[in-house]
Amino acid sequence: MKLLAIVGSNADHSYNRDLLHFIQKHFENRYDIELAEVRDLPMFKEGMQEPESVKNLAQKVADADAVLIATPEQQHSVPSALKSALEWLSSAEHPFENKPVVIVGTSVLPQGSSRGQSHLKLVLSSPGFSAKVFNGDEFMMGTAPKQFDENGDLPEGTVKFLDHFFDEFDEFYNEVK
Repeated sequence: MKLLAIVGSNADHSYNRDLLHFIQKHFENRYDIELAEVRDLPMFKEGMQEPESVKNLAQKVADADAVLIATPEQQHSVPSALKSALEWLSSAEHPFENKPVVIVGTSVLPQGSSRGQSHLKLVLSSPGFSAKVFNGDEFMMGTAPKQFDENGDLPEGTVKFLDHFFDEFDEFYNEVK
């Protein structure tokens, strides 16, 4: 399965980028994962011509079998850079239509990205998306700085749950496809 993994942060160092790198490495024999960034996209502005960078991201979303979005939580919601990218992607191209989407996230705080993920699911249910969002178990890892070791690996218990989480996503994917 070809997954486009979107880093939902524009931070220079993002634990969500680290998480996607771990997922990419851990599941290299299971998925073909390409990472995409929102940090280089301009802020959405209604009436503005769609930039080439947005068209390129829209094409990557369209070409993927499914989309994996890693979101941090900022002010109890998704970061503005991610929200802006999604506004671009729902205004002209609509590449999420009938696209399976799975959400993960991490944060420096103990609750992880729980509210950010809830808000992201709400955004993806709005007109212009029509995405098929996985709503099974949720992967929202808290205290990110303590989770990753010096090699970027995660603790055994976290990896076990991540495996379970993606097993459930695969079942969901097979049902919706």
